Amino acid sequence: MQGEHIPKICTTYFAKIGQLPDSIVPISICGRVPDWYHGAQFKVLAPKWWFFQEWKKNHDNAFYLKHFDAEVLGPLDAADIVRRLVELSGGKDMALVCYEKPGDFCHRHRVAEWLTENGFPTSEWVKEVSR
Repeated sequence: MQGEHIPKICTTYFAKIGQLPDSIVPISICGRVPDWYHGAQFKVLAPKWWFFQEWKKNHDNAFYLKHFDAEVLGPLDAADIVRRLVELSGGKDMALVCYEKPGDFCHRHRVAEWLTENGFPTSEWVKEVSR
């Protein structure tokens, strides 16, 4: 991917996708989407069902992150993931989407960190205010 133009990658949550500009393609990275969502999905970055269910019982974030890193991100190559996301977005800027608000614990924040650590800057989308 060196030398190639990489579209902007950001993250957001389902309640905000209606505010995304048309230039940003939403891509769900969760295991299950809301019934009303009919956009792109990339379940490769979704948490595994078993540790997500365990986390729902105990809210042990360290447990969740340990398994997310080992079982989801660990086997992946970030450049390959970005290449696949770019293909899915049609080369447009993209927002990786799941359910939680920005301040809440959520795997999309770890995905953003992982992508950034691997040379693909990713941050939470913020609506631009026109002046």
